[in-house]
Amino acid sequence: MKLKRLNKFWKVIVVVATLIGIFLSVNMLFYLETFGLSLIQNAYLYYLLACFMPISFLIFPAKKTQTKIKWFDFLLFVVSLIIAVYFGINGEQMILRGWEWIAPPLATTFSVIFWGLLLEALRRTGGLVLTIVCAVISLYPLVTHKIPIEFLQGQNFDFLTLARNHVMSANSVLGIPFTTVGNLIIGFLVFGVVLTYTGGGEFFFKLAQSMFGRTRGGEAKISIISSAFFGMLSGSAISNTVTTGAMTIPAMKKSGYKPHYAAAIEATASTGGTITPPIMGSAAFIMASFLAVPYYEIALAAAIPAVLYFICLLIQADGYAAKNGLTGVSKSELPSFWRTMKNGWFFLLALLLLIVILGFLNSEGQAPYYVSIVLLVIAMINKKTRLNWNKLFNMFAEMGKVLSEIVCIIAGIGLVVGALSITGVSFSFSRELIVAAGDSLILILIAGAITSFILGMGVTVSASYIFLAVIMAPALIELGVDPIAAHLFVIYWATCSYITPPVALASFTAAGIAGSKPLKTGMTSVRLGIVTLIIPFFIVYQPALIGHGKPTEIAISVVTALLGIFMFSCALEGYLLGAGKVDNIFMRIVLFAAGLFMLIPGLMTDGIGMVLTLLIYLILLYKAKIKMDNKEKLEVL
Repeated sequence: MKLKRLNKFWKVIVVVATLIGIFLSVNMLFYLETFGLSLIQNAYLYYLLACFMPISFLIFPAKKTQTKIKWFDFLLFVVSLIIAVYFGINGEQMILRGWEWIAPPLATTFSVIFWGLLLEALRRTGGLVLTIVCAVISLYPLVTHKIPIEFLQGQNFDFLTLARNHVMSANSVLGIPFTTVGNLIIGFLVFGVVLTYTGGGEFFFKLAQSMFGRTRGGEAKISIISSAFFGMLSGSAISNTVTTGAMTIPAMKKSGYKPHYAAAIEATASTGGTITPPIMGSAAFIMASFLAVPYYEIALAAAIPAVLYFICLLIQADGYAAKNGLTGVSKSELPSFWRTMKNGWFFLLALLLLIVILGFLNSEGQAPYYVSIVLLVIAMINKKTRLNWNKLFNMFAEMGKVLSEIVCIIAGIGLVVGALSITGVSFSFSRELIVAAGDSLILILIAGAITSFILGMGVTVSASYIFLAVIMAPALIELGVDPIAAHLFVIYWATCSYITPPVALASFTAAGIAGSKPLKTGMTSVRLGIVTLIIPFFIVYQPALIGHGKPTEIAISVVTALLGIFMFSCALEGYLLGAGKVDNIFMRIVLFAAGLFMLIPGLMTDGIGMVLTLLIYLILLYKAKIKMDNKEKLEVL
């Protein structure tokens, strides 16, 4: 949409910058040394900034009402390009001579200007709230010695030294988050755009239709499954909601789902797609870098919680359909499963190939490029999916938009990481957090959940995650929590802000499409996506739910978790599959409690959960029998 403000000339500039950026990434990750070009890490990252930060001033307007590129957009484009290229050329000198401490006057001046330019690029791509948070924290090292609270004190810096450290050290703008962008995330974003432009989104939507369309509440299940697929590709809850919601929400409303419920289904499913392997949101890739583990380990750990999330959503959608007598879509209105597979089998091959390369060949940075090439070749051979020059041009322009957005956001968030690490506050804060909580894990988890949620309301999931990964995750790990479980806890709670009022961006976006009340849609989304709020606590206490443990432990944990999810999903919807409606509020509370008992590790809690559920089943079946007997008596009379 934002590309509409670019004329042909500026689109060409964006495409050229994008192609150069992708070339640099491929040359670096495949060790090609094309034309003798062999870059050290910091020079490579500066050149990526030179490719994608300047074009953000062209693509993203200073104001929403601005429809054309203004003179100041062009000025910011030129200045940011010159400075980033200057830093790239002097990357080696920067390291050898320690420019983050003592640098030539020109480099110091450029550092100050680049700091300001990055904040403006961040404002355009990530929003004002995120920019204010990053700007304030980036200035924090100037006043750390004056803070009255001891554990918030740290090494202070003068303004120019701080600017040099932010821009020319490996701790801030070029820290772990942006290094992850250069070494990992760019390739996956390229793959996502290629998959979408070659028809992957349409294929997965038709696949969901052919598989679930005829079942009870089929339209809702189509929305859930297609949004899960699309979310894996886009990694963005908002774009997922807009893209798939335009098709699924009207279809759900037509089939009998109320507008607020249809919107909530779409928003919740779209949000779940961002935490679903194999391609998760950018925070998951950054998490792999923070933990120094292969990305596929993060993807494997997130697999079971993702399955639980969507099963919970499917059960509630099915229960709603059962309560309201909604049926599936007629076979004549649905695409053929086999025809769909025949026309788009290579999309599933692409995902399978990606998983194989990630899991077995240990080539994380290279994997998405290999698969993108395979996908493009097959798509170009197939007449139905072949891309002409215009489509290819638009595809690379879209890549430019996606990549410039993530580059500016993650580089801007790096200012937060830099400020907290160079002052030493991140380490002292996590220590004091443990002391303040009295070594109580549950208190730290509750504090972390609230903080993640509040941060998630104003900033991106990546920003919220990075901030808490620096200050809170170390405290959890020090208390004995599995490192991946600790970091996933933060990501899940930051993600839930997409569907939880008062912000609930995904829910409110879906409400706009459905024409429903935003707050009502948001509250319904919370109920449907409650797994996002509950499961993070259980994966901390039960690492088997992220695949860590003996096979028998994992199997038992998964089975009991599935039963637990089933129970409280039925309780939330007020419909117990196999027994009928659960109108009594007390019985629904008992059923919900039974589900929680099943999630708590231990034979005793599992037994309590099963007994409570069995009692509810017996009561409902007994009531149904009495009702049937009375009906038969009335018919006899």
